[in-house]
Amino acid sequence: MSMPPPPGNQQPWDPYGPPPANRPQGEQGYGPHAPYGPTGRPYGAPVSVNALAVAALVLGVLCFLPAAGLVLGLVALRQIRRSGQSGRGLAVAGAVLSSVGIALWAVTLSTGVLSDAWEGFKDGARGNESLSLEKGDCFDAPGGLEGDTYDVDRVPCAGGHGGEVFAVVTLPGGAFPGDAEITGIADEKCYALQDQYAMDAWAMPADVDVYYLMPSRDSWRYGDRTISCVFGNSDAKAELTGSLRGDPTTLDTDQVVFLSAANAVDAALYEEPEDTPEEDLAGHRAWATRVHDVLGEQIEALRGHSWPSTARRPVAGLVKDLEDAREEWVRASEADDADSYSAHHDKAYAYVDGPATVTARKALGLATAPPSPGETEGGDSDVQV
Repeated sequence: MSMPPPPGNQQPWDPYGPPPANRPQGEQGYGPHAPYGPTGRPYGAPVSVNALAVAALVLGVLCFLPAAGLVLGLVALRQIRRSGQSGRGLAVAGAVLSSVGIALWAVTLSTGVLSDAWEGFKDGARGNESLSLEKGDCFDAPGGLEGDTYDVDRVPCAGGHGGEVFAVVTLPGGAFPGDAEITGIADEKCYALQDQYAMDAWAMPADVDVYYLMPSRDSWRYGDRTISCVFGNSDAKAELTGSLRGDPTTLDTDQVVFLSAANAVDAALYEEPEDTPEEDLAGHRAWATRVHDVLGEQIEALRGHSWPSTARRPVAGLVKDLEDAREEWVRASEADDADSYSAHHDKAYAYVDGPATVTARKALGLATAPPSPGETEGGDSDVQV
């Protein structure tokens, strides 16, 4: 039997269309598929792409304003969950790339700041006066010239001061060589260079010592590679007054020629063997030969120079003494035994810094008081910076 239709004007229900207005509430339809998706959008309708997701991806790829890209990506994900729009992958990619960009910016900025701070610290260390002293500078060191010092103050050489730089020695790069090796280099270089700055040893005050400003392990890390060779007073409480410089910048040509010859002879005499002639006669004979040869070279230098009229006779008298000394040195170099060697050695030394030397010095306007016997030139002190 047939069932009558329900009362009222009933319209056929398309299971794939919207539900009729009189469909009971809560019923979703029938058939194999529900007509609407969970967001209320009909299945099969076109899906739009979330614009913020696209913007987030662009900012993330370009790494431009990464913070904005991250925010847009997160907002886009929230909108996509609510609206059902597509672009979730774009939003995620944009957020991830923006996060990476933020991390890179953070590293770049922090590295730059740290680098600037490190460079500033190194510049401050290099700017330390003790690391930038130059030849001819006079200075005061608050901590003195012994032990460690971290700063010095440049002062005019005309007044009282704690030290005067007479040479600067540059060390090679590489790892810190150690205090002992640096001290050895300072000993070798500074004593050899002092006569180039203060050529007249007779003019050097008796209480002046040689000191070193050397790199420490810490200052080495900041690029300190210099040894400053310094004249200072042996009494830590006393000061130097006036410059000790006596080189071609402060002396005339006649004085430089005379002192160059005198210093060459002194350097040869300084190399005398430590062992006695009885212990090493061959060594002493070889040394006497070198002194003889150096004397010959310096005699020629003195003879070849054109001296002022007031100094010609005094210098000629000195040359005569040097020739006599040279004869004794050659005899010492040929001695058969220690006693004969010592006899000629003593006669040769009698001409060193004798009356003829004093007379010549006076004529040239140089110091005329020789160093006291046994007096050493400079001490053996160092200070690290």
